[in-house]
Amino acid sequence: MIPAPATAGVLSATGIALPLQFFSGEFLQYAVVFFVLALVAAVLGARGVAGVSMTIAKWFVIIFIVLAIISLVL
Repeated sequence: MIPAPATAGVLSATGIALPLQFFSGEFLQYAVVFFVLALVAAVLGARGVAGVSMTIAKWFVIIFIVLAIISLVL
């Protein structure tokens, strides 16, 4: 039997294959990137871009926290 590559994914409780990036810290890294983008946009006066970037960063942090709790429970 040939082992599956590490990038194939992980089976969730429902049997759906999830990519391994869901279980890494990439969501937190993306949140930091969007937060910095929001700060730069706010300094430059682009309030719309800053607001959207901050919203995206907030959702990435929420997703990261939820997935971290799920991975600790399982």
